Amino acid sequence: MPSQPSLRPFDVAVALRLILIPEDRYEPLANALATSTSAVHRAVARLQHAGICGSGSRTVNKAALHEFLVHGLRYAFPPVHGPERAGLPTAGAHPALVAALGENAGPQLVWPMEGGPSRAESLTPLFSGMTRVVQRDGRMHEMLATVDLLRVGTAEQRAAAGTLLTRQLAID
Repeated sequence: MPSQPSLRPFDVAVALRLILIPEDRYEPLANALATSTSAVHRAVARLQHAGICGSGSRTVNKAALHEFLVHGLRYAFPPVHGPERAGLPTAGAHPALVAALGENAGPQLVWPMEGGPSRAESLTPLFSGMTRVVQRDGRMHEMLATVDLLRVGTAEQRAAAGTLLTRQLAID
């Protein structure tokens, strides 16, 4: 009997990267996400099965991705908090979210990273290698920080993050 396929946290990063660079080939996509080509290929297959990518393509259905991120992400991949650490800012600590949301930016959190520029309560990243990815790509950092706010924020903060995500995904 076949097993039920399910999305993995890494798949969120693959979908977001495909929003930034539509139909990116597997090898550059893997390099950008600090992983193997086969890992990206499996992620795209899961995204296709879930209806977030079109069947047989790497084109992201932005509305489906937005719906999953806003309404399902915090249940599918609940946040794992840790002690105060040095790291990269996420959620309400990310400068772009502070600029966009002001006082409603949410909790001050970091993804743990040795020698990171900020110090706050830590939040386990969605996938290993995430700190390497976001150091190379500020757009991914902002989008993944917004995703984290959807996971950890209050209802009001999640609503504001959902609106911000609509702009980031360029949903018409």
